[in-house]
Amino acid sequence: MSDYVSVNRANWDSRVPHHLGGYDLASFRSDPEFISHVVNFDRARLGSMVGLDVVHLQCHIGTDTLSLWRLGAQSVTGLDFSARALEAAAQLAIDCGAQIDYVESELYGALNVLGEERFDLVYTGVGAICWLPDIHRWAEIVAALLRPGGRLFIREEHPVLGALSDPRPDGLLVLEYPYFETDAVTFFDEKSYVEHEGSLASPESRTFNHGLGEIVTALIDAGMTLTNLEEHRSVPWPALGEMMEEIAGGEHQLKEGGERVPLSYTLQALKPEVG
Repeated sequence: MSDYVSVNRANWDSRVPHHLGGYDLASFRSDPEFISHVVNFDRARLGSMVGLDVVHLQCHIGTDTLSLWRLGAQSVTGLDFSARALEAAAQLAIDCGAQIDYVESELYGALNVLGEERFDLVYTGVGAICWLPDIHRWAEIVAALLRPGGRLFIREEHPVLGALSDPRPDGLLVLEYPYFETDAVTFFDEKSYVEHEGSLASPESRTFNHGLGEIVTALIDAGMTLTNLEEHRSVPWPALGEMMEEIAGGEHQLKEGGERVPLSYTLQALKPEVG
């Protein structure tokens, strides 16, 4: 497991050129009010961004980061471990006239490059924490980044979805991979989750699932107070292939039996005020 960072960084570096054509960057550049489907899904839950100092952890090429800035945040910082992704994110911000700071760091090094108690909102989006081996350490970093009274906002793939097998010929939903946090699971996927030509130059990746109870408990142990937890029947990409159909807002749900399994969740937690 010790080299999971270098393996995953190479994997994400190799995704960037393909994602530049799959994240609808043209709409961001042509429409100054356009925001990502992921952020728009939770727009009402996010509430007002006006006057907030926001950090987006594991920001990739910055579409959600830019969306948070467009919702009126006072300052926005994006952090990611892929220099190639950050170059794309910074260029998108320049093209859109956005003032966003991008910082290169592996997640567990965030405090070293950002400092403590700097932010009113820590935001993390879909497909982020599955790359981290220790959810308790993640929660401690989130809590340390926040000012007293600050908030964590996370929309993420549900750990049940992370434990499901790839689509099967019989159409059954089968739990194949670990639900709870364990050692890395290694995958070799030549394609990313957006349509693209050619194969990934670095197809190997190593991921870590975390049970929903483990995530909530980690945040409570870090001193956070859970304020909202919603499970959803949709996710922003066709995670189960032809078993899924696209619905409004760029979301995807099961064609049949969507009540059987949660596909994503939204969680919010507060760092208590001092005194």
